Amino acid sequence: MAELAELAELSGTLSTYRRLVGARIRADWQYRTSFALFLLGQTLAASADVAAVAVIFSNVETLAGWAPYEVVFLYGVSGISFALGDTFVSPVELAAVHIKAGTFDSFLIRPMGPLWQLSAREYALRRLGRLLLPSLALAVALARVEVDWTPARVFLVPMTVVCGAVIFGAVWVVTSSLAFWTVETQEVASSFTYGGNFMTAYPFDVLARWLRRLAIFVVPLASVAYLPGCALFEQPMPFGLPRWSAWSGPAVALAAALVARAVWTFAIRHYRSTGS
Repeated sequence: MAELAELAELSGTLSTYRRLVGARIRADWQYRTSFALFLLGQTLAASADVAAVAVIFSNVETLAGWAPYEVVFLYGVSGISFALGDTFVSPVELAAVHIKAGTFDSFLIRPMGPLWQLSAREYALRRLGRLLLPSLALAVALARVEVDWTPARVFLVPMTVVCGAVIFGAVWVVTSSLAFWTVETQEVASSFTYGGNFMTAYPFDVLARWLRRLAIFVVPLASVAYLPGCALFEQPMPFGLPRWSAWSGPAVALAAALVARAVWTFAIRHYRSTGS
């Protein structure tokens, strides 16, 4: 019975979330020019990353043993995962704004989790502008890379994208939770989210050894694109990791989501209102 009650509660939450997101989309669509310009701006911002990859390979033939279209693959997978996390989870970083303004209390008196409310209230469909170029880049890379495509390897690509989005979302939640104890956290969050997006768009082999260890064993950004890329392109696995670890994305994403949930719940329980 308890399981049925939890499922019913989750179903109600998702239904409310869809309604709130729908209302946000309709509100944004009232200003079509602004929507289009913001979408264009997001696309142009993503084009800077493509230009950086092009500049690098105009001077070298490979990057730490990775061919050009293999790096484009990393950029595409990382970019799509980041865009999905940015669209659906990144509004949680505005918790810091509400905490300082004393308006976060309003999220606690409603019959819906604060995380869901934040994600729906600040939802912006125009953030999907970041999705266009990475999707195109991934399509081009998949057509050009030399891979023996088996059903398992074909499945690995969409699985990696979904797991990467969950990992980025978890990082957003964990870093944003720091706002319950500190004054300013958005810059810290950005160093792990936007910085993580930049890092995962390239082979980790170019990073310092300590940074590679951090991104593999502490903040699991290696599972966003790098480890699956190693499996697809038969690159050596870092630090002697077994080849099967490239398929650990679902387990890593689940662990990251559980950690994010625990940190967020702990933060909410220890929240103290700013008062009047």
